[in-house]
Amino acid sequence: MTDAAAPDGALSHAIGQAVGQAIIGGGADQLPGLDPADPDDQLHLVRRAAAAESVSRELLQQSVRAARAAGLSWAAIGAELGLSRQGVQQRFGSRTEPEPSAQYRWLGPVTAFEEMAELEIAGRLGWHTVEAGMLRHRMVRTDTQWEHRRAVWSGAVRRYEQEGWQVGARAFPWVYLVRDLGAPAEQPAEQPVERPAG
Repeated sequence: MTDAAAPDGALSHAIGQAVGQAIIGGGADQLPGLDPADPDDQLHLVRRAAAAESVSRELLQQSVRAARAAGLSWAAIGAELGLSRQGVQQRFGSRTEPEPSAQYRWLGPVTAFEEMAELEIAGRLGWHTVEAGMLRHRMVRTDTQWEHRRAVWSGAVRRYEQEGWQVGARAFPWVYLVRDLGAPAEQPAEQPVERPAG
């Protein structure tokens, strides 16, 4: 999708304005009158700007994964980012390319209403999410069962990490957390073999 209506400079300015407004604004948590001399106000801005940078970095990572999944070359992605093919592959490749020995599959289509039930079933069979997109999850299989949890993407996941969760995937507005239960993965039920009538 191309934004032909807005040149790059105007688009960058509009995005910058929106991010700045989100950092300073923020609904009930709004900073009404920032006092440049108040250290607490300044630290609050630093904290919010760091959260915005983290979210932006993750969105870029997701967009690169989506572009690669759509068949775009490293050279084409690098041209958009002002990087060489080798530079963009070094920066994003290790996290976007599957490990050759790993077993991957897509789960979907699933909606927000049914995905947690489907992820629970997949988790018992040893699958956990490593990427979430529109109506689907990319899953990787291990020998152990996994628990899934969906939370609002707020930028802070430390409290979940203390409970043994790790980030499996982020897909705005959600973060999908996964936790290895350590129990052996269940075996899928055998499908009945249909025999020809006769």
